[in-house]
Amino acid sequence: MPEVIHADGTIHHDEWVVVPRPEDGESLAIPKDQPAMIPADLWLAGYEHFTGNDRIGVWFDSHDEPEIIADKVNELLLIGVNFPRFVDGRGYTIARLLRERFGYRNELRAIGDVLLDQLQFMKRCGFDSYVLRADKDISQAPKCLNFFSQGYQAATDTDLPLFRRRAG
Repeated sequence: MPEVIHADGTIHHDEWVVVPRPEDGESLAIPKDQPAMIPADLWLAGYEHFTGNDRIGVWFDSHDEPEIIADKVNELLLIGVNFPRFVDGRGYTIARLLRERFGYRNELRAIGDVLLDQLQFMKRCGFDSYVLRADKDISQAPKCLNFFSQGYQAATDTDLPLFRRRAG
């Protein structure tokens, strides 16, 4: 079972499984014995079937638009955002939109090609938990979450840039 690191630096076993998008002609294979994240558009398409099930979360790929579930985001206990490659920054935007525009209050998780040096930036964009790429050492993650003591820009963790915080 993989491990997940939370924004407070604690490491836990990850009980959630990411269900991949089915190929054409295949059906969605949701495990019965584990909580599962399914593609957001498929959750929306089967909304009547999935509503109220707290063992179902969703995940967005980097090209997906979070607006599709804007009025339903807080019905979900977990939303994952996939980073298909570490150079693809669209997941940061998805996180900010979910937090700031759509008011998502529950757990937001970074999945996919997640590297140690991205963790603090992901945290500032609103992510609560992270599943590192398999070849990365999760024991290094807690220090990476708080490598810098201050951020210059406003973000989800502070609405004032550093020069405004120091002026007071």
